Amino acid sequence: MDPNTLLFGLLGVAIGILAVWILTVRYRSNARLEAANIVELARKEASVDRKQQIAEAALEIKQERQDLAQDIQRLRSELTERERDLAVKETAANETAHDLEGRLEQLTARDEDLGNREKSIEETSAEYRAKLEEVAQLNPEAIRKRLEEEVHQECEDELRAMRQRLLSKSDQEVKREAQRIILTTMQRIASTPDSSNAASTVVLPNDEMKGRIIGKEGRNIKAFEALTGVTLMIDEVPGSVLISCFDPVRREAARVALEILVKDGRIHPASIEESIQNGQKEIDNLVFQYGEQAVQKLNLTGIPNEVLSLLGKLKYRYSFNQNTLDHSIECAYICSMLASELGLDPSLAKRAGLLHDIGKAVEHEYEGSHAMMAAKILRNYGENEAVANAVEAHHKEVDPTSLYAPLLMIADTVSATRPGARVESLDAYAKRLVRLETIAKDIGGVSEVFAIQAGREIRVMVEPEKVQEKDARVIALKIRNRIEEELQYPSTIKVTVIREQRFTETAT
Repeated sequence: MDPNTLLFGLLGVAIGILAVWILTVRYRSNARLEAANIVELARKEASVDRKQQIAEAALEIKQERQDLAQDIQRLRSELTERERDLAVKETAANETAHDLEGRLEQLTARDEDLGNREKSIEETSAEYRAKLEEVAQLNPEAIRKRLEEEVHQECEDELRAMRQRLLSKSDQEVKREAQRIILTTMQRIASTPDSSNAASTVVLPNDEMKGRIIGKEGRNIKAFEALTGVTLMIDEVPGSVLISCFDPVRREAARVALEILVKDGRIHPASIEESIQNGQKEIDNLVFQYGEQAVQKLNLTGIPNEVLSLLGKLKYRYSFNQNTLDHSIECAYICSMLASELGLDPSLAKRAGLLHDIGKAVEHEYEGSHAMMAAKILRNYGENEAVANAVEAHHKEVDPTSLYAPLLMIADTVSATRPGARVESLDAYAKRLVRLETIAKDIGGVSEVFAIQAGREIRVMVEPEKVQEKDARVIALKIRNRIEEELQYPSTIKVTVIREQRFTETAT
């Protein structure tokens, strides 16, 4: 081979190797640079990822802390609630323990009482056994005599108490009872004889008219009084005439008739009779209108005209200055409301309340109390039997056959005894209740006193250790006597003394 060719070949190889080496070095340098860039990029990315992860971790930790705080708060609330419940339960447990201790003491006391009673029974049994053994050796005559002695001994205390009660009735008490009976009878015939409602006044134009009313030898005034049933008082008040009569309807008719005579000026027996007839017609019309207005106000139907006239007459009647017609309307409203609450017929209850006092409007044609008269009148006109029975039973004169009678009793009591209804202020009403309780508490052995039913009843609890059964009745009598002597009150007051039995007295 040619040396030059070989040299050129070697040179070429060397150049090739050199080129390869240069390329390799350059490639390696580029590779290192690229690797450095990649590493730097990776470091940057790793740093960004680390910060993001740290932020996410911080956010997650914050969220977990918030959740943990909420859980802690919830647990604290639950713990507080449980502590409160435990405190309530502990209080209830303490109260229960206290009640149990009290009951235990009561049971212990009862056990001791039962032991004492058992001992007493054993002693009594032994006593009776001894008596039986003794009786077994007696003849019939001796047995009868021994029984008489036992009965006499048992009744001696009761007879002594009865003797004391009979002797304690004074003349004043007898007079008071007589007055009550007389006043009740007068109320049936007319109205309560109260001076403010027993006279009417007619104004005269001049004093000359008094002479005309009297007439020659008094014939005009005698004719007027005979026809009307009233009394004319001419000289009582200057310039006027007083008409006095306990029957308010008759008195009102006389007032209207006298006003007609005074207005006409011609006064003689014929004109007097005519004016009285006209006055009576006017009053009859007014009475019917009052009854009709009361029925319309209560939205009732089917009441006969005769009953309406009786109802209207109550407009002129008073009980302790309480207008009887207004009282009847008020009772009707109360009965209706009570019946509605109890699921009864409010219309029937309303009729009973409105018509319960119409017996006060009749005079002599019926016999009996005003409640019995009213029931008889209602039955004569075909009124519902439940209404009639409620009316006749509202003063407990007969037994009620339905719930309407108790409703009417309640309504009548509420309307009559409420403060201010019958000339009694709220202050006087409250003072009377306090006075009732004070009178009862002043009696020895009384522990508690309760005034109920608007002051119509007081219930007295006595101490059984200090008051025996026979003494309880005496306490009831003492309270009744003191109430009658020291208090002024409408109707009656029931006194009930309670020990192991009840002893009742009624103050009238």
